[in-house]
Amino acid sequence: MAFQTGEETDSITGINVTPLVDVCLVLVIIFMVATPLMVEPKFAVKLPVAKTKDGEAKEKIEVSIASDGRLALFQKDYAALSAMQPDLKKAIDRSDTKYVIFRADRESRYGLLAELMQAAKEAGAVDMIIATEQRK
Repeated sequence: MAFQTGEETDSITGINVTPLVDVCLVLVIIFMVATPLMVEPKFAVKLPVAKTKDGEAKEKIEVSIASDGRLALFQKDYAALSAMQPDLKKAIDRSDTKYVIFRADRESRYGLLAELMQAAKEAGAVDMIIATEQRK
């Protein structure tokens, strides 16, 4: 036999969204930390130092050149320019801005950079730039 004290017990009619918000905030933080790691080039490049202005934030195609001559387009490694040319053409064709950034190691061959720039121009690149580190 149950006794009632005159007050009716309140039933839960709402959903507690606090745990959901907590989980979403943790996911946002994880993505904020992980995203810069995903856009790094395939290998480390020591950029030359120069006095330059900051680049504009726009869609770009990144081509990296290692000191030993290896090439990378975004995250894909290539042994030679001839192997990269079809993928470079596809990337430029898909791009709205057709903006190519060359990240050449300061110890890389200048001739290879010139060949890459020519290949990008032939593939339809409209704007090209060589990435450098800011001189302090």
